[in-house]
Amino acid sequence: MTTKCAAQPSGMAKLMSALFYAGSSFLITVVNKTVLTGYRFPSYAFLGIGQMVTTIVVLYVAKKSNAVQFQDFDRSIFKKVFPLPLLYTGNHITGLGSTKKLSLPMFTVLRKFTILMTMGLEVYLMRKTFSRPLVYSVLTIVFGALIAASSDMAFEVEGYVFILLNDAFTAAYGVYTKKKLGVEGLGKYGVLFYNALIIVIPTTMICAYTGDLDKALTFQEWTTVPFLFCFIMSCIMGFVLMYSIVLCSHYNSALTTTVVGAIKNVAVAYIGIFVGGDYVFSWTNFVGLTICMSGGLVYSYFSFNTTPERTIEEVKIDVTETLPEEHPSKD
Repeated sequence: MTTKCAAQPSGMAKLMSALFYAGSSFLITVVNKTVLTGYRFPSYAFLGIGQMVTTIVVLYVAKKSNAVQFQDFDRSIFKKVFPLPLLYTGNHITGLGSTKKLSLPMFTVLRKFTILMTMGLEVYLMRKTFSRPLVYSVLTIVFGALIAASSDMAFEVEGYVFILLNDAFTAAYGVYTKKKLGVEGLGKYGVLFYNALIIVIPTTMICAYTGDLDKALTFQEWTTVPFLFCFIMSCIMGFVLMYSIVLCSHYNSALTTTVVGAIKNVAVAYIGIFVGGDYVFSWTNFVGLTICMSGGLVYSYFSFNTTPERTIEEVKIDVTETLPEEHPSKD
């Protein structure tokens, strides 16, 4: 009888990868806001292409210098990576559409349903189970988001469709990223590299078709050093963010990665109360944000501070082996 236990990441590794993701997400938000709002750069899509190209170049150079290892390109890559490129593209398109159609409060609350969808997909696709404290903390986050946005319940059909599709694409991308990390030959670097490589060509074609490519290339600020610095930093941080997401998903569940993103967004909203002047204070919104943050902190406590338990998938009894008592000693 043999017992096989899957190696469990340490609590410190799980926590540090989550903090790395949260920090990267916050920093790229600041840099992207500077490029797109401060300098009024005309194309989200072109900025995304720059981030994908940076990811491809960095990982290609790292692979050639033997700093990282992942499978060389062949026909099997498409099957191994699929459906990540489609999910990423769908997430990008619906995200932009929902941002334009919805107010910030409603966008924030409806994005929280990504957490519930991620939990459901992990249960369905990965056969995961969650303890009651984790389930209750997730429901608390969503409940807090509903309260925060209750003062702005304007109904926009097209916007609701876009945001719910965006939630579904985001949840599916997170769960499938977690699954693909276990595919032989890929690993976290292969997932990053080939996902970006497959996406960048059709994204560039779409950008050219919509006219975004021409707008981006004729942008007048290309000759200014401050804008170039911010654009390059955005491209670099795009790679860092994608790596941090994969790293967080590697050490944690897809649900934890999603919750960390939600906590970061609430933290940014808190900062916005005191810095920036964009936040319009209301007690309803503030109380809702506080409930969201409380749920997120409870989730973090039970996720990062409990000893990993062995699940059915992690403890396997090899029943194909003959039991010792069926082989009497020959002595």
